[in-house]
Amino acid sequence: MTKNISLIGMPGAGKSVVGQALAAQLGWQCIDTDRLIEKDAGVPLQKLLNDQGYLALRQLEEAQVLSLSTSETVISTGGSVVYSQIGMRHLMDISTVVFLDIDLATVKRRIQNIDQRGIASAQDQSLDMIFEERFPLYREYAQLSLPNAEGSAEQAVLEILSQLEVGVPKS
Repeated sequence: MTKNISLIGMPGAGKSVVGQALAAQLGWQCIDTDRLIEKDAGVPLQKLLNDQGYLALRQLEEAQVLSLSTSETVISTGGSVVYSQIGMRHLMDISTVVFLDIDLATVKRRIQNIDQRGIASAQDQSLDMIFEERFPLYREYAQLSLPNAEGSAEQAVLEILSQLEVGVPKS
């Protein structure tokens, strides 16, 4: 097994829900970097975006990721974490990075409130554009991938655990 597991993927991929279920199954703690940012800032992500812009949110996200030094933790990341090479290298050093891979149609079905969701992107970017921009980055950084992660959180947990048993050397 690994010392940590980090979940990456588009908004709506289920990182927070799967992260909690995975942590519960393993008896680990779960950290949601979006919630940590909100806690530190004292405001929701969308307010941060409105007041400071998406680049500021990405900087806060990178700082939050770089501050992580934990073990036996499932880390649910924000969807824009893949824009930070240094942040992703850090996650890869401290965890196995798992991509919850859902298609664009599923993203659109799950994300009805893009303007209130706190998605770190330029104001004129559609979900299509965000998906097109981020998808190759998720693939690049994923150490394991859960394709078509559209089932239940429990199904995703079982698949992740199955892949980890095969994909991660025993320590």
